Amino acid sequence: MDDREHEPPSLDQLAAMAEQALATIPPRLAAHMDNVSFVIQDWPDDETLRGLGIRNRLRLLGLYRGTPLNKRSVWQIARFPDRIFLYRQPIIDSARRTGTDLAHVVRHVLIHEIAHHFGYSDEDIAALEARPD
Repeated sequence: MDDREHEPPSLDQLAAMAEQALATIPPRLAAHMDNVSFVIQDWPDDETLRGLGIRNRLRLLGLYRGTPLNKRSVWQIARFPDRIFLYRQPIIDSARRTGTDLAHVVRHVLIHEIAHHFGYSDEDIAALEARPD
């Protein structure tokens, strides 16, 4: 058995997984993602964790920073691109703890953060996830 099979993915490999997941969103939604950049980091920074009141850095798998589409005004002039952060170590930990395929966790976190870009709250997202198909 190759030891590399048990190595966690690199930042670049996780970014490739996120790109694959992004390619699966419907084109009508993807059309609204042109001003969003994606950032893959090992961990959330301490300032972010403090700002969100999170003590355990493994609890934050991703984060959307920006102005949701439903909160924008035509009067806003230039803005910085919105950003979606994916945190590699917490995502890997979540996949291991839950026994969930890593690509599935990456996609789930990415879709969750994209939902924030469209203006959904955590409560809205939880309600949608709880609905039967």
